[in-house]
Amino acid sequence: MEIDSYIPITKAKSTLLDMIRVINVQENTIAITKNGVPRAILMSMEQYESMRETMTILEDEGMMKQILRSRNEIRENKQLVDLEDLV
Repeated sequence: MEIDSYIPITKAKSTLLDMIRVINVQENTIAITKNGVPRAILMSMEQYESMRETMTILEDEGMMKQILRSRNEIRENKQLVDLEDLV
């Protein structure tokens, strides 16, 4: 995830509502800096939930093994199962 802009904390204090509108409309990620060093990130709830979901999958050893197995099967041109055939 890229940081779209950096804003000093003093400016962030006075423009918080505007920043929230921007991140919700444009899905931007804003770094809030203190003395020029990023100290916090402001992102939309949707972006945050997506990031947490990705982290949950990456932390699940069984899920990651299945993803890697599936990726290898695709690379080896193994026949894939159509989801509709399972129903």
